[in-house]
Order: sequence, then structure tokens, then C-alpha cells
Amino acid sequence: MISKSTIDQVFETARVEEVIGDFVQLKKSGSSFKGLSPFSDERSPSFMVSPVKQIWKDFSSGKGGNVVAFLMEHEHFTYPEAIKYLANKYNIEVEETEQTSEQKEQADERESLYLVSEYASKYFQKILHKTDQGKAIGLSYFKERGFTEETIKKFQLGYSLDEWQAFTDEALKQGYKLDYLNKTGVTIVKDEKHFDRFKGRVMFPIRSMSGRVLGFGGRILIADKKAAKYLNSPESDIYHKSKVLYGIFHAKQSIAKEDNCYLVEGYTDVIQFHQKGIKNVVSSSGTALTPEQIRLINRLTKNITVLFDGDAAGIRASLRGIDLILEQGMNVKICTFPEGEDPDSFAKQNTLEELTVYLEEHAQDFIQFKASMLFEDSKNDPIKKADTVRDIVNSISKIPDRIKREIYIQECSKIMDISEGVLYSTLAQMSKKDYQDANKQYKEEQKAFEVIKNQQTRKKVDVQYELERKIIQILLLYGNRTEDFEDLILKENEKNELILEPVIHQSKVFEKIYLDLQEDEMEFTNLKFKELYYKIIDTLNQNPEFALESFVNDEDAEIVAEMTTILMEEERYSLSNWNRKNIFPKDKSDSISQLVSETILSLRCFLISKKIEELSLETKGDIERQYKDILEEVVGYKKLDNLLSRKLNKPL
Repeated sequence: MISKSTIDQVFETARVEEVIGDFVQLKKSGSSFKGLSPFSDERSPSFMVSPVKQIWKDFSSGKGGNVVAFLMEHEHFTYPEAIKYLANKYNIEVEETEQTSEQKEQADERESLYLVSEYASKYFQKILHKTDQGKAIGLSYFKERGFTEETIKKFQLGYSLDEWQAFTDEALKQGYKLDYLNKTGVTIVKDEKHFDRFKGRVMFPIRSMSGRVLGFGGRILIADKKAAKYLNSPESDIYHKSKVLYGIFHAKQSIAKEDNCYLVEGYTDVIQFHQKGIKNVVSSSGTALTPEQIRLINRLTKNITVLFDGDAAGIRASLRGIDLILEQGMNVKICTFPEGEDPDSFAKQNTLEELTVYLEEHAQDFIQFKASMLFEDSKNDPIKKADTVRDIVNSISKIPDRIKREIYIQECSKIMDISEGVLYSTLAQMSKKDYQDANKQYKEEQKAFEVIKNQQTRKKVDVQYELERKIIQILLLYGNRTEDFEDLILKENEKNELILEPVIHQSKVFEKIYLDLQEDEMEFTNLKFKELYYKIIDTLNQNPEFALESFVNDEDAEIVAEMTTILMEEERYSLSNWNRKNIFPKDKSDSISQLVSETILSLRCFLISKKIEELSLETKGDIERQYKDILEEVVGYKKLDNLLSRKLNKPL
């Protein structure tokens, strides 16, 4: 268990904008930050971070909370793991008691897979540095590739002994279960026998954006036609190769800072570039590029530079990935190296300055690269040239931005020496087909939707829910503020008419709300709001120095999600950039007392109208019985309702 003092220190020190900034590219938006949702596929920002409140809210998925909640949602950390991660980031010493064997057994399966992967990584590193076989074979290989000791340790490179069961036997001896060794893929279990998957290979741990070991890539060092040169961990609950990029952990900050990501093919390409000084580089680990991998980069930057070696056949096979990048609304450039060179070898043979200059001078816009490359193959063949034009226009059609599409059409026209009109016509045909396909799918989905819609009744706006929610919002944002309030005292004038007489007094916002609700015996009907209301009132009564962020930290996940939705509502409107449109919403903090009074009055009006409706129904039940008394009560409530309505400037 982690001590409370450590947890308190972590919450006091950690900055939500700094931590989330390691995973999502954030841009200033007023007093908050905004970015693309890391939990859904989107092109317009709906993810907000508030440094003042130390909370975040993702309006696309509905998730929200504090800094720990983000790590638990995004990295699938347990609560203790998130605390440890933050403690490590901010150099805070963690005080904790050692887990018992019983507590270890209670860890869920997913966590067990992480533990096995972490153990395997440390084991392979130990074999590389501490055994004769590891040093003679594995370490020698890495040194021959030009990797320094510092780089080898930074990327946690390792070696798996050229023995059938060396790793598995040691892991079992240390208490790790065979079931989890099998599920992570480090061990293969077959016919009641088990053996090491990565026997005799140098090891490249594949880490998540937060640095957790998800799986491994292993390279064989002997010539064996039956064995694959590279072998990756199989899919598991923690490793999905289509959603992972090798090197993202070490590259994320540099990618955001440089506003560009270099995409290479292999592990050693990433490591060599990083060692040379170019750190904003990741690899798809030899697999075909996927939309999930692109979206991972998209959180950090809109710009990708794809680096190809001099192998023309390999480049053609990889061109599909360019279209995928364009579909995500990203900007893509391509840079090729001289024939016989790849990113690894070229970086090794050149200085940082030479490498940087080469990348800057040889990075081409995708349309220039694709046109020049395909045109070379088709310049003497009209039919091939026509196919090339269609191929390029097809890529342009993937771009969501219309202005960019038009610019690329103009560029393609110059390069391919063909009229813009023909290219626009071709683009329109492709767009029409895409539209027709999309429209067909939409109609099919709409039919299914209509069936469901017809089975449902239209939901009315729940006025009481909205008003109760507004009260919670006021308490969370301004509960501890002192304001001048205008109270309305119900009196009879000389004509025996009911009037509301204003009286000014000073009070804390939470005290005003509490007393008003108590006076009218108004109860929350929403159980979640009711629970939250009494917790806030109790906390404010006991702790005058109430800190919002500490209150959020102490609540359970369900309540925190509701709180962050309420608290970040103001920030949500900033996503629309109203100020740029010369629309300036009024700041609620300018008129807190008016906001409180109007909300309470609105709730009173609603409850009175509800009471009138209930009493009216009673008269229909039994006209003779107490009809007169009920009618008088209705008239009394109606008068009060009219008074309150006039105060709120509502139509009578």
C-alpha cells in the first residue's frame, strides 16, 4: 500500500496539463488547453484540460477526472501504478508496504501480463550484460550496429539465451505463472511442453506511450532459412501491434516540440536516429501502417515525414500507407535515401548536421514524390500514364480539406502536364462514387435507425434535473465565495396583496443555497446529485479552505466523471472559438449572486407549477370532496407562482 503522505504529495506536485501533454498535443485556449481526444477518432478538438481546476474532460467520450484518472483511462494503470508513475515523473519518493503473496494473487489478469512483460524485459537485459553468451553474441551485435552502452540501456535492449527453456524455467522459479507467460507470448506451451519463443535472439522491448512493456521484437543472429529474421510477440490483452508504434515513449515529447514525426520501418532505424540526436522518430515495426498508429501520431502532431530506403519495390509496396495518412487529415512528406542505404546505415555514416540537412533538402511533398516516381515508370506509355494520374487523383480525393485538395490538383497538373479541368473531372467522378457509396450506407443505417426511433417516445427536457445540476455546478465553482444577495421576503401590502420585498444581506454561496433549500424543504430527486450535494455542503462546512482539486481526488470514479462534466462545461464552449467570431459570452463569475438567486427561484417556480398540476388532478378525482379547499390552495400557489415569474421576467 502506498502511504497517504505520498499520495497527497503526488497530487500537490503533479500538473495535469504537464502529464497529459506527454500523451496529447495541447494548445492554449483561454485559461485552459484543448486537443484531440485520445479516446476516440476525431479531427476537431473536444478534449479540454483545466490547469486552474486540475481536471480534464473528453466531450467526445464523456470521460473526465483528475490526473490519476487520465492515466488509469489512457494507460490502463491501476490506481497505485498511476501514483507511482507520477511519483517517478516528479522525483517523489514512494513510501509503501510490501505486497503480500495473497495481494499479488488478487491482481487482475491484465496487470499480471504487464508484470510478466516487465520481468521478461529485465531478464533479457540481465542476460545481455551479465552472461558470457549475452556479451559475446548479443552485446557484440549491438556494438557492431554502432549502439553505445547508454543507448542500449536507454532502449532496454536484451538477449534471449540460445536454449529451449532458459527464460521460462527462471520465470517459473521466480513465481510467475505459466498461463501468463503463455498469454504474453514469451513462452510457447504445446502438448504439455513449454519452450522460449525468442530463443537465441536479440530483444527489442516494445513500450507504450507511458513506457510500459507491451511485447517484444526479437532478431535472429544466425542464418536459418526456416526461422523468420524478426519475430514479434503475438497479440494479447496488452499488445495489439496495429495500435503500437516502436519508439513512441522516447519520441513523444520531441514529436510535439518539433511538430513533426519521422516514420521509419525498423527498430534499429529508430535507435540509430535517436542516438544521432533526432528523437522525433517512430517505427511501425515492420507491419503495414494502420489508421490506429496514424491516430497515435495525430495526437502529437499533424505532420509526418515517411522515410524510405533506396529499395524502389519496397517504396511502391508502402505507398498505400500514404493514403491512410491523408485520410486522417494529416500532412505527409516522403524522403528517400540513396540506393543501398536505409535510415539506420545513413544515420550511422553521417553527422547530425549532415543528416538534418539531408532530411530538410530531400523531403518532398507526397504529391511531388508520388508523381515523379510513378511518372518515371509510365512516361513512354499513355495507358500507364493515365493509370498514374488516376492513382494520384485517388490519393488527393482522400484529403478531407477542400482547399488542400484544390492546391494539390494544381500541383499535379503542372507535374503531369495535364489540364486542371480533366483532373477536377476525375476527382469529381471519384468523389461522386464515394458519395454514392456513403449515401447508400447512410440510407441503410437510417432505415435501421427509424425502426428503433419509432419504438421510442421523444424524451422531454427534465427541468428539475437541469436545475439540480446547475446548483451542483454553482457549488463546485463558487461555493466558498462571499456575495451580496437580494432575498425576497413575502409580505402583504396595505391592500392585503402578496408582494415580494427585497432585503440585501451578505453570505457564502453554499450557505445561501443550503438555507434556501432547507427553508422551502426542497429535496434533490436525482440520487447522484443528492449524494454530491450533501458531500459538498458537509466539506464546505468543515473546511473553509476548501480546494476543488482535492475534493475531486477523494471521490469515486462515477461521481468524478459527473463532476468533471459539470465543471468543464464552460471550457466546452471555448472549443467553438466564439471570441474569433466577435461573440463574447458573459462570464458567470461576474454575477454569481444573480445566478444563485435565479436558479433557486427557477426551482421554486418549477416545484410550485408541479404542485399546482398535482392539486388540479386531485379536483378531477372527487369534485365534491374538499373541492373548495383544494381550489383555494391552487389559487394561493398560482399567486406565488405569478410573483416569482415576474421576478424572473418569465411570461405569465
